[in-house]
Amino acid sequence: MYQLGVMHYDGLGTTEDPERGVEYMKKIIYSDSPKARHLKFAAAYNLGRAYYEGCGVKQSTEEAERLWLFAADHGNPKASVKAQSTLGMLYSMSAQKDLKKAFFWHSEACGNGSLESQGALGVMYLYGQGIGQNTKAALECLREAAQHGNIYAQGHLVEYYYNRKFYSTAAAVAKRITDHDDINKLAKITNCLPAYVAKGVAMAAFYLGRCFQLGLGVQHDQAAAAKYYSRACLLDPDVAADLELAANLGKI
Repeated sequence: MYQLGVMHYDGLGTTEDPERGVEYMKKIIYSDSPKARHLKFAAAYNLGRAYYEGCGVKQSTEEAERLWLFAADHGNPKASVKAQSTLGMLYSMSAQKDLKKAFFWHSEACGNGSLESQGALGVMYLYGQGIGQNTKAALECLREAAQHGNIYAQGHLVEYYYNRKFYSTAAAVAKRITDHDDINKLAKITNCLPAYVAKGVAMAAFYLGRCFQLGLGVQHDQAAAAKYYSRACLLDPDVAADLELAANLGKI
């Protein structure tokens, strides 16, 4: 029944029917059958996703949060690690912002094997978000996550190297990141959200453009700078706008 729910919700091998997929997930969550017990956490995560996206049900962030908290089960490693990581993301956003909760859930998810949350923890340690600033812990998290393919972590390492004036290293790492052109494929391989993969590539592209514009760590090349700035804007306009503002203010 769980597989049928996923297939109907995402249109995998059948006609996409989110409403039907939602009904299957609800049946699993509220089932008394012992056979459904081990699927309840996964079903609750997916149903929370449906409520958050407003797909197959009326949109409700509050209901999504409730279902994800159930699915996360206080950090139980046998529960939904995706729900734990998603709660970390949810509590990092403006409407539900609570960085201490975000740090807690990313810590739980990271401890249970989430590559996405490991990268997020690195960023939180680096900038003192929800926890005291700790550059050593930040670099440990970011480098390990980056080694395992977390593009968001790689993008933040580019920023770190650039700010420390390790321009050649920043440019080299950024070039490797920007060689990737299939965001969805990367997201699938690393089990990370496509939006955060795009943010990582956008950061790398902007800093590589900056290096080419100013001749930092690479030979000055205005055409290359324009190319990478444009790519950053296309991938994530908000990231590009924030970095452009920092550049205009002389911060980078």
